Amino acid sequence: MKDWIRIVTGGIIIVMFLGALTGCKTQEAAKKQITLRVKIPPLTVANADTGITDSYEVLSKAGQEFAAQYTEWDVTVEVVKFGYTEEDEYITGCFDTDDAADILLEGYFNMSGYIHTGRVVPLDDIITEEMRADVDDMLWKMSQVEGKTYMLPYYSLQNTLIYNRDLFRQCGLAEYVGEDGTIQNWTPEEWEYILSTLAAGLPEMTYPMLMYAKNDQGDTHIMTLLRSKGSPFFDENGRFNLNTKEGIATLQWIADSYQKGYFPAGCENMEIVDCSDLFTNNQLAIYMANSATLPGMDRSSTGVANFPSLNGNGYNTSFVTGFEIFDNGDQEKVQAAKDFLRYFMSTEELMNYAQVGIPASNATAERVSQYIFMQEAYTANAGNTVDFTANNPNWRGVRDVFYTHIHELLVGTKTPQEVAEALDKECNAAIETGWKTSKLHQ
Repeated sequence: MKDWIRIVTGGIIIVMFLGALTGCKTQEAAKKQITLRVKIPPLTVANADTGITDSYEVLSKAGQEFAAQYTEWDVTVEVVKFGYTEEDEYITGCFDTDDAADILLEGYFNMSGYIHTGRVVPLDDIITEEMRADVDDMLWKMSQVEGKTYMLPYYSLQNTLIYNRDLFRQCGLAEYVGEDGTIQNWTPEEWEYILSTLAAGLPEMTYPMLMYAKNDQGDTHIMTLLRSKGSPFFDENGRFNLNTKEGIATLQWIADSYQKGYFPAGCENMEIVDCSDLFTNNQLAIYMANSATLPGMDRSSTGVANFPSLNGNGYNTSFVTGFEIFDNGDQEKVQAAKDFLRYFMSTEELMNYAQVGIPASNATAERVSQYIFMQEAYTANAGNTVDFTANNPNWRGVRDVFYTHIHELLVGTKTPQEVAEALDKECNAAIETGWKTSKLHQ
């Protein structure tokens, strides 16, 4: 009898055990599988502790580590890199498809436009008070629309001009060559002397200064040049305001400079990468760079200077790079994307890769300060930074038309007056379209 009871009891235990195993397998099989698609252009990063310089590697590593410890859903993080000229295809062109971006890491000047599509999710619910206090208010303001935070700042890059010290010296301009780690400013008179001296002294097929107008790549730097005769560029409402004495004078300066040989021959059909190649080949004396690209250059022969300004203090632009999340109709995927960003922003090693520029996180900046390239000089130069978008929507639309008129100016088919009128009309029309069609995430 006792043996029979033991057999029955043992059978019950086995059945319960097998049932429990079945239940676990069923629960495991029922866990939702989510693929988060993180998209990025070619962005460099830096971390002295690892030596990794490609953001693709960093995000892939972050995705694997996040998925390994995440328990809510079965998540796979897929990182997709696209070329700068392919952005429309990889972002807006993928809306409502299986290839749509869930997370984007990029510069704010493109990202901010997507907010007005209504697909970018506010992120205030994942920003802790500690996080809020760790980032300067200016960066939070740039990340917000109507009081809601749509972008998480990661790092900023300051864009300045750079120059070939050897070419300067060869042309008798040694007195304008500055010391390492400094950012120079030249008066308008000094600028004219430097450019004219370079034009007269450089070898054939070597040119004084960058210029290009083939496409919208690098157009921000041309916009910065358009301030050089005192134009504020925007009016008090954030609209283009180049049809003024100062704006026309700058456009005339660009046209005259081309005729004087200050720019590469055929620059109207060149893009910024062509000027980069010329600079690398010692065929261009003045180009542009930032704290991400400058360290890779020959520092012994490369100097740094601000863009020209009427007051002689010079201008620079600051590009903030950060994250945003798209709502593609799956709220669990949106939550997983938020959890990924929360994980990323709370992991010191991942945050340390922001040392490629000036980290948005003050704690990170302090932690890696010894590795931040020219931190003191760039910080001191922040007062010369100009706003190049005025937080306008449809900046992509602005960029689609801006370069076409610079092209016409360089070709000579339009006068500076006509170009100023066309830029104000068409760029402001794009901005107005942006505001009219703007909708925020509901």
